[in-house]
Amino acid sequence: MGRLTGGDPSLLRRINSSVVLRALRGTAEPPALTFTDLVHDTGLSRPTVEGVVDGLIETGLVAEAPPEAGVPGDPRRGRPARRFRFRAEAGHVLGVEIGAHRTAAVLADLTGRDAGTATRDVGETDCADVRLEQVRGAIGDVLRRSGVPRDSLRAVGVGSPGIVRADGTVGLSTALPGWTGLPLADRLRRSFRCPVLVENDANAAALAEHWKGAAVGTDDVVFVLAGLSPGAGSLIGGRLHRGFNGAAGEIGALHLLGREARPENLLSTTGEPLPPLDEPAVARVFALARHGDARATEAVDRYVRRLVHDVAALVLALDPELVVVGGWASGLDGVLEPLRRELERHCLRPPRVELSSLGATAVAVGALRLALDHTEEQLFAVEGAAAR
Repeated sequence: MGRLTGGDPSLLRRINSSVVLRALRGTAEPPALTFTDLVHDTGLSRPTVEGVVDGLIETGLVAEAPPEAGVPGDPRRGRPARRFRFRAEAGHVLGVEIGAHRTAAVLADLTGRDAGTATRDVGETDCADVRLEQVRGAIGDVLRRSGVPRDSLRAVGVGSPGIVRADGTVGLSTALPGWTGLPLADRLRRSFRCPVLVENDANAAALAEHWKGAAVGTDDVVFVLAGLSPGAGSLIGGRLHRGFNGAAGEIGALHLLGREARPENLLSTTGEPLPPLDEPAVARVFALARHGDARATEAVDRYVRRLVHDVAALVLALDPELVVVGGWASGLDGVLEPLRRELERHCLRPPRVELSSLGATAVAVGALRLALDHTEEQLFAVEGAAAR
């Protein structure tokens, strides 16, 4: 269902189908479009539009909408025009976040409209098999609660810590046990009949902020995923920049170049490094600093100086319009002013710096956007090979 080509080999017909479907998809909510509306919006002839709409109805992507209600007692009103809508419910996409302490699954229809969310906690020392089982459990939960059959899924996007190769294998991950070398996409594809796309978590969060967060309307963006192993995702001209090996934005590795100590040492208030995955311990340090604890304040200042220098290096290289900072649910607002001051010192035209508006949901929402982008490419494909 939903293939634009059908049995018609005509390239022109595929182009026309894509144009009409795009016009209809922009009106997933009433009012739907009439033939006259579609002729106006697409520039195609009425016979062409009528033929394309009939074909799209056969694919299941378009349906005839109920006629508009007439004005009671108005004898001048004739038969109402036929109206058509894009069937957003004709399929679904899924976004999955895999983190150190939780997994999350977000379900949406073909317009990206939310259809359900489920989360499951995981232990930071859980092995890959246990973590993947919790991922499958969260996916099963959201599908069951929403009443969406698994075969309705058109694509699954996944946001994961680590350097992710083009084939969905995790090339390197220091955050999760047993994650380095894991063929993550292949492992998850066993549970689906649709494509599974895996992306680095900071990259996914950058996509999310650009879609419906702090970076809406801004195409040159750096998203900083703050943490004990900070990372960054970058959009250049609205497109995700992954780098040749998928390792772009790995600012957490800058300590290897002599950039002070590791973050788990910088944030320590006891002289002992924090466990690398202990986000609650980090949150406690930030909370103590907000309440005036001297050791915590000193630790946070050390961490902020390190993060600011790392981000400044990336900003100087990429010259973004906006830097979005996300990660922990609390405490990050204290990073914004030091970062702004540092960038003003070093940049001819410093970028805006904003806090993430999506918070803890950014990675899962970005994974959903990844799946939706892939699905849209298939829906609106013109080349025969891409649409089959």
